[in-house]
Amino acid sequence: MRILAVGVATLDIVNRVEAYPQEDQEIRAISQSRRRGGNACNSLTVLSHLGHSCSWAGVMADDEASRFILDQLQAVQIDTRWVRVESGGITPTSYITSSEASGSRTIVHHRQLSEFSEADFTEIELQGYDWVHFEGRNPQATLKMLKQLRQRADLPVSLELEKPRPGLEQALPYVDVVMLSRAYSMAKGMADARQLFDHIRPLTRQALCYLAWGEHGSWMLDRDGGVHFEQAVKPAKVVDTLGAGDVFNAGVIHALLEWGDPLEALRYGNRMAGEKCGRDGI
Repeated sequence: MRILAVGVATLDIVNRVEAYPQEDQEIRAISQSRRRGGNACNSLTVLSHLGHSCSWAGVMADDEASRFILDQLQAVQIDTRWVRVESGGITPTSYITSSEASGSRTIVHHRQLSEFSEADFTEIELQGYDWVHFEGRNPQATLKMLKQLRQRADLPVSLELEKPRPGLEQALPYVDVVMLSRAYSMAKGMADARQLFDHIRPLTRQALCYLAWGEHGSWMLDRDGGVHFEQAVKPAKVVDTLGAGDVFNAGVIHALLEWGDPLEALRYGNRMAGEKCGRDGI
């Protein structure tokens, strides 16, 4: 299948430490690595490994870090023809501390690069794609791109809501699948999956809604309003949780394309995310 994802690419600088430092403490990292990150790009990496033909649409700078990212994307056969290069831009960078003790991570992100726009999206040839995924970022531009897509093509569309952004929920009537996160739910003041689904459902047109809740498992709201739950798949040792949500999203998209069964998609994405936490990287 041909999959297009709209989102960002970042440079991830990952410091692995024995345990999180206390405030104002200086510690030595066990190791340091440089990776290509970004939610949409991470999901596309998994989907490419699963055999799909993947394209990324986003904005890149013209610095050394962007060339590193481009090489990383090409290494996993992700097409970048729809990328806009911003002259004089600086690649978004995430500084990540990964704890050996817990496997969890803390991220400090710095970004000055502009976002992908509706005008950029107009340049994309949508014919031939089987799925379009949006990493929900700039609300106004995302809404315009979704409206444009609905006018130009009849394709299944998914939207990730990782963080609350004012106005982004206005895009929900234009998508078929909504990818939610625990961070999104907690930031909205909802510590319960059913409460979040009750909030989201009236805003959609019977879209499938998936919610990854980390070590507490994953949830799905089906098109008839039924709620389904899967226990987390826990590895023997939690090694690295960075990108687990992106892997979950990729697993859901893959399963929906391959088998068309929403519940099987929940199980598959849940299993892939759990297995990912047992290994380093994506």
